[in-house]
Amino acid sequence: MAQYKNPARNLEASVYRVIIADRAKLMLGSHIKFMANVNPPAARESKSRILAAIRSLSKMPERFPFLDEDYIPRGKYRKMFVENWYLVLYQIKDKIVYVDYIVDCRQDYAWLIR
Repeated sequence: MAQYKNPARNLEASVYRVIIADRAKLMLGSHIKFMANVNPPAARESKSRILAAIRSLSKMPERFPFLDEDYIPRGKYRKMFVENWYLVLYQIKDKIVYVDYIVDCRQDYAWLIR
C-alpha cells in the first residue's frame, strides 16, 4: 500500500515566524500617526490592513520578488507593496521572516537605496 503524508503536518512545516524590527515599527507608527491627524478611522483601518499583510508573510513569504536596487545586495530583501502606498522590505532566514522597513512610497526614500 502507498503511504500518504499527512497534509496538516506539511502545512505546519511551512509556517514562518514573523518578526517586525523596532525600526519598522517606528516607521509604521509614524505613518499611522500622520494619517490619524487627518482621519483617525482611516488610520486604524490602514494599520489593520498593513499588519494583516505582514502577518500573511507567515505563509509562503517567497511569493514576493526580491528588491532589485543598485545599492542593496541582490537577494537580500524581498518587497511587498501594501495598499499601493506602503513598501514592506523583509528578509527570510531559516523559518523566520524579518521585516526591516515599512516605507511610505509617497515620501522620498532615496536614503534607503544609497
